[in-house]
Amino acid sequence: MMGLAALAVTSCAKRPDAIVPVDYPMAAYSGKSCSELASDLVKEKEKLSAVSKAQHDAATGDAFGVFLIGVPMSSTFGGDKEGEVAVSKGKVQALEASMTAKKCK
Repeated sequence: MMGLAALAVTSCAKRPDAIVPVDYPMAAYSGKSCSELASDLVKEKEKLSAVSKAQHDAATGDAFGVFLIGVPMSSTFGGDKEGEVAVSKGKVQALEASMTAKKCK
């Protein structure tokens, strides 16, 4: 029984702020102008906000599911967006670093 509880806890969705960004290459944005980078950054931050909210909801749902029935419901049924949050965070960092390197305002 103890093993099942440990499995349920370890497979719960992480909170968005606990997810490490993927190392996304700045080179992916090297051919873009400052205005293109700024536009891409706005779009990616909006995407990050949306997937972070979904991830937060999944983590909350998992905590509730584990508390009630011992099963992380959101993670079990595909609600965990950890990979998408990590990629989006990496893209935001790469875009910001590209803008800094190009001395964009």
